[in-house]
Formats: sequence, C-alpha cells, structure tokens
Amino acid sequence: MNPGPSLELFGHPFSSYTWKTLIPLYAYEVPFSFRILDQEHPEHAEVVQMAGPLGKFPVLRDGENLLFEATTIIEYLDRHHVSPGMLIPEDPDAATAIRMLDRVFDNYVMNVMQIVVNEYIRDAANPDPARCRQAREQLDRVYAWLEGWLRFYPQMDQISLVECAAAPSLFYADWVHPIPEDRPRLRAWRAHLLALPPVARCVEDARPFRSYFPLGAPDRD
Repeated sequence: MNPGPSLELFGHPFSSYTWKTLIPLYAYEVPFSFRILDQEHPEHAEVVQMAGPLGKFPVLRDGENLLFEATTIIEYLDRHHVSPGMLIPEDPDAATAIRMLDRVFDNYVMNVMQIVVNEYIRDAANPDPARCRQAREQLDRVYAWLEGWLRFYPQMDQISLVECAAAPSLFYADWVHPIPEDRPRLRAWRAHLLALPPVARCVEDARPFRSYFPLGAPDRD
C-alpha cells in the first residue's frame, strides 16, 4: 500500500462531492494536501479547469495522474492508497451492488436535491415551483425506497463507497426536503453517518460556509 504523500485534493469544504472524496482520505488516514478553491488561490482553479471538460471539482492529483469525478477518485484511492476491499469489495458481485448504490445516492438524491438548490441560485425570490415540487416528490420516492433498503443494510462504522456517497447527499438533501418522521431507519442512518469521525470532520470544516446555502442553512446538524 502506497502512503501517497504526493496526493493533492482540489475542492471546497462546503462542496458535497468534495466531502465524498475527503471522507475516505480521512477514514483511512491517507496523507494528502488539500487545495481549496477560492479567490486567494487562482492556481488551484487552473488545475481544476484543465482536468476535465467542464472544470468541475473535486480533482485529485497524484504525481502525473490527474483525476476528476468523485467516484472515479474513490476507485483510484481503493486501488492505490487504501487496503484492498475496504472501500469497494473485492468480490465482483458485491462490488457491483456497492457501485449501484453509489449511483442511487449521486443521481437520485444528490442531483435531485441540486435541482431545488439551482432554482434558488437562479432566483431566490422566485424559484420555479413546478421544478421544486417535482424534485421534492422524487426525493420522497427515494426516501421511501431507502427506508426499505435499510432493512437489509447494517449500520457500520467502516467507510465504504456507499457511506462516502450517502453521507453528503443525505446531509444536504435533508436541508432541502427534510426526511419525514415516518422514515425512522433513514433518519437514524443519516444521524449515524454524521457521527462517524471522518464525516463529522467534514461537517465541522464546512460550518463557516453555511451562509452560502441558497435556501438558508437550518439551525441544526
């Protein structure tokens, strides 16, 4: 296992997808340098802009390797910087199941929540009510599915690709559209995830930036 002292992660502490890549780095104590994206560090933005077609972060630099997309970064960490089987199971079928759940949290929780956020970024006083209602209805449907899925998925302290994807997506989705009381397993799992030390560290590091949240950050978490 290569300790990877040359690793650099480019992102922002309030970014959900940056969290997704920070969580495994913290969980498995992988040495890295964090390169924040802000006005004081334009050179960091230059790296991000050249890494991928749309210049999105997070971006991981490992020597000459430059990787974008959070899931890809975690796959890379699993192969090169974390003990095999910790983030993604070595069994092919189990790995397929883990990757499927990763897509659920990115595509059906995080990206659906982002529809509402984008509406408030576009016009905080006049977000499109139809788009916001549709996104919240979709989140309700996903919450219901996750409530059932959690009957079979144990609460674990170990961090896998699932926890990396679930923690930031559920953290912010609950701000946009609170998980209802009739989803007790999902509410309890979100609380469990936020209490895990690598996730709690992300929550605290992001706290100074809560004023950035377009809908107004709730006074909790």
